[in-house]
Order: sequence, then structure tokens, then C-alpha cells
Amino acid sequence: MELLDWVVIACYFLLLLGITWWVVLKNKDTSADYFLAGHSLGWFIVGASIFASNIGSEHLVGLAGSGASDGVAMAHYELHAWCLLVLGWIMVPFYTRSGVFTMPEFLERRYSPASRYVLSIISLVAYVVTKIAVGIFAGGIVFSVLLPEMKFAGLDSFWIGSILVLLITGIYTTIGGFRAVAYTEAVQTVILIVGSAMVTYYGLEAIGGWNELRDTIGSDRFNLWKPLVPEGIESTWAPVEVFNESGEIVKKAWYFDFAGHYPWLGMLFCAPIIGLWYWCTDQYIVQRALGAPNETEARRGSIFAGCLKLLPVFIFIVPGMICWGLIVKSNDAVALENNQVLASMDFSEMLMDSDGGKPKIAESGKAFPMMVKNVLPTGVRGIVVAGLLSALMSSLAGVFNACSTLFTMDLYSKYRPGASESQLVKIGRNATGVMVLIGLAWIPVIKGSRGLYDYLQSVQGYLAPPIFVVFFLGIFWKRLNAKGCLAALLIGFAMGMFRLGVDTPIKFNPEFAYTEGSFLWIVNKIYFQYFSLLIFLVSSLVMVVVSYLTSEPDYNKIGGLTFGTITDEQREQTRNSWHSIDMAMSIGLLIAILVAYTYFRG
Repeated sequence: MELLDWVVIACYFLLLLGITWWVVLKNKDTSADYFLAGHSLGWFIVGASIFASNIGSEHLVGLAGSGASDGVAMAHYELHAWCLLVLGWIMVPFYTRSGVFTMPEFLERRYSPASRYVLSIISLVAYVVTKIAVGIFAGGIVFSVLLPEMKFAGLDSFWIGSILVLLITGIYTTIGGFRAVAYTEAVQTVILIVGSAMVTYYGLEAIGGWNELRDTIGSDRFNLWKPLVPEGIESTWAPVEVFNESGEIVKKAWYFDFAGHYPWLGMLFCAPIIGLWYWCTDQYIVQRALGAPNETEARRGSIFAGCLKLLPVFIFIVPGMICWGLIVKSNDAVALENNQVLASMDFSEMLMDSDGGKPKIAESGKAFPMMVKNVLPTGVRGIVVAGLLSALMSSLAGVFNACSTLFTMDLYSKYRPGASESQLVKIGRNATGVMVLIGLAWIPVIKGSRGLYDYLQSVQGYLAPPIFVVFFLGIFWKRLNAKGCLAALLIGFAMGMFRLGVDTPIKFNPEFAYTEGSFLWIVNKIYFQYFSLLIFLVSSLVMVVVSYLTSEPDYNKIGGLTFGTITDEQREQTRNSWHSIDMAMSIGLLIAILVAYTYFRG
């Protein structure tokens, strides 16, 4: 990092400060303004904010790392951009008509207050343990690679980076509320895309172009389909050796064996369930659409976010693949002799596995920051580091604000129904502050758990299915009632938490093992996507059976909240909210997804 890089980064933070100050001047100190920006967000801000919230640590650390270790395999999840079309065209009209602040509040309108409380509590716990935890971990990784020598008050660069990212994000989120989050995310989206595109550009220049990349790492890494087919329907956990800085094995940790083990059955049925839950029902994402003034802006923002969602394949996965290609070349004496620039690069922190075929999983998360460190010129590096910080901060800002909104509007406002608007805003700010403190307390856990990222991928697989069921079945099937919803939520969450409880001892103590053939051993050996499908099937069955064994819902109370209770006037209103440009962009997005699937076939 040179002086010019620091100047660029300083300018980035000054820009954030200016936006936050502008937002403070515009704030009206009301709950609608603090939590939903007064329903004033246009389609560009909505779409950019959705994209920035999604592009966080799992992309900086995980997606680029998967590109280095497994090629384009993880692009399947990025090509779920079509889920955003489901949000815009199907879910947005119902959310807009309901006039809700949160997703749990929508469940209350559709079913009952009990379902609202259950979803609120589970969401808060999940956000703290997953999104905040992973965000902190990624911040530490980025700083440890880019500024390894940074020391302050006995803290290393991992701690300094984690604390700085948390505190700065917490400050502007607490002060400015959702409006500050949305507008800073829009700016961060531009910086992130431009910066990451530069990594791809300079990386391809360093390795010798796209064709040279294919020749270096092999066409199999450009094949989206190969990881799905050879293993059929089998897949499980795999033990992976973890190395210290000297290259010595220090322990064995358990990770998902993603390389060549994406069972097609799980990807075909489970992945869409998780995708639709995340993009269409999670407060963390949908809050941006709720901040739009009408259906038109919310829908266009969702479509725009879907278009942006295709970019990570090229600005995160491809740089990871380039990183591995450069590592392969750096171990080739002839390549080093002919390329002095390559010879000057240092990828020593990324260790090869025993057969030299790919990086150690514990090290692959360093792929993107290693690219920033090695291939970018001075000044440009500062822009990209600002982009890295943008992704980290926007992800954390989104979850801070989502937690604040859930706690204040779903829990506190019910406990204190007479609370004034200023009191709600104050509680929201305090809730954000508490999230920051919890994040700080979580750093030691993250610091000692190098494989936590991989393990956390299972969490959403275990918690998402019952939420998907009650939202989607509830909208499409008006006969389903509150008792069915509550039963599905409770039983589905119980199954998910049970599986997490079974997995946890093995994750944090690799020497621990269940007796082979025992019930817990069998549960642990079920691939996470298949267990997720089991939860989905059980939750769906429970919801339908309980609903039909009990009385019908009051259809007047759920008017406009299901397809079966929409009035002709509401249908006409929705039809008038979209135009030919919206349809054309949606079709264009679907075509782009099909083109990507066609191209990446090896």
C-alpha cells in the first residue's frame, strides 16, 4: 500500500461522511423515515442497495476462494438472479399492498401475531450468528493480507481491520438509519463494481488473457455442469487438513466437500428454495424494496438488482480463477524466467494441497485480497481496497439496520404500543449499537475458527425452508391458516436447530465423532441440501394438514394478501404499475442467464 492508495481510501471515507451528514439533515426523526427512508427510494437506489447488501464477505472471501479452488462451480448460486424477478413480479405487489415495515409483520397480517414473533426472534438470532459473524471474519482476512505488518496497542491487523469495519459501519448506520444505508450502498455498489472489474482486467493482463487462463487451469474449471453430474446424488462432509504458516498440519477441520460434489438433485430442488427465501422473504434484502414509494419503483429496482447479480461471476469468481492460474505459473520455472512481473508476485500465503491441484480450502479465502496485493498498480489498488471495504461495510450495514428494524417494529413496538415516533427511532439506534457490541464480542470466536465460513453455509439451508413454505404457500393458497403457519414454523425451525446442534460438536472439535451407525451419526452424514429438502417437505405437509384440520381463515382479513383474495381493482392497479420496458429487461435477464449456462460448459 503506497501513499496514493491511502489518499484514495481517505477520499472514500470522506465521501461516506458527506453522504451520512446529508442524510442526517434530511431525516425527519420518524419511524417510517428511519427504517424505510420515508418510502422515497427510486429504482436505482433500491436495486443498487439490494446488490450491495448481498455482495458482502461471502463474495470477498468465499466466492473468489471457490473460484481459486473449484472454478466456476459456485456460479450456480450467482445465476439465481431470476429469483429477483420473482420478488419484483410476484411478491412486491403483496408487500406493497400490505404496507408493512418487516417480513414478520407481513406474516402477522396474513396469519397471526404469534407467527410474527417466532420469525422475528429466529431472524435476529440467525443474523447475529451468521451475517455479522461472517462480515467480521472477512474484514479481518482482508486487512491481514493487505496490511500484515499493521500493529496497534497489541492488536494485529486482523483485529484492527475487524474493529474498524464494525465501528465505522455502526456509526453511520446508527446515525443515518435506513436512508444512510441505502444511499451509501448505492455509492458503494459503483465503487465495488469498478474496483472488482479492475482486478479482473489487470489479472487477465498479468496471466496473458482469457485463453491463456483456460490453458493454464484447464477447461474443467470453466464447466458449470461437471461438478453436478459425476457424483450423481451422493455428497457429504469431508475432512480437510489445516496448515500453519510453516506448512505443517495442525489439525483436521470439517468442510463441505464442494469440489465435484454438488449433487444435481440438491441443486435442482434445494438451491431454488434457499434462493427464493433469501431474495424474496428475508428482511435483510426485501427491506430495500419496502423503501420504494410504489410497486413500479420496487419492481424496477428488483429487476435492476437481478441484472447486477450476474456480475459476481466475472468480478469475483474469475479473479479467484486467475489467482490460481498465477500460482500455477509461479511454480513453473520457464514462466518465471519469461515473465519478470510474475516473478515479483508473492502468493506464498496460499498453500497447495498434497497433489498440487488446488489451494488448501483454509487458504483459498485469501484469493481476492492476494490479487489486489499482487496485480494492481498504485492508486488503482486504493480504489479496489475501497471497493473491498464497501462490500464489507454494506453487508454489515444492511444486517445492522435489518436487526434494528426487526427488534424495534416487531418486538419493542408491541411491548410498548404507545411509544412515540422519536422513542422508536431512539430504540432503533440503541439496537444498532447493541449489534455492534455483539459483533465486537464475537471477534475472538471468528479469529479461532478458520473454517467457520463453510460451516455457516449450512445455517441458511436449515433455517430457510419453513420460512419459504409459510410465505409462498400462504400467498398461493388462501385456505392455509394461522395454526398451520405456526406449526410449520415451529416444527421446521426445531428440525433445523436440531441438525445444527448435531453438526456443531464436529465442527469445533474435529476429534469428536458419533458412533458409526447411530441415529446422530446418520443425521450428521445426510448432505445439508438433502436435510434442507427434508425440512421443506415436513414443513409443507404440517402446514397443509394442520390448516385443513382446523377452521378456515377469515378471507376478509386477508384480502389482497393472497392470489385468491385479490380484488379486480387491485389486479388492475398492479397491471398499471408495469410497462413494456420492465418486461423487456426481465426477458433480457433470463436470456443472459441462459447464455451464461450455455457458455460455461467446459
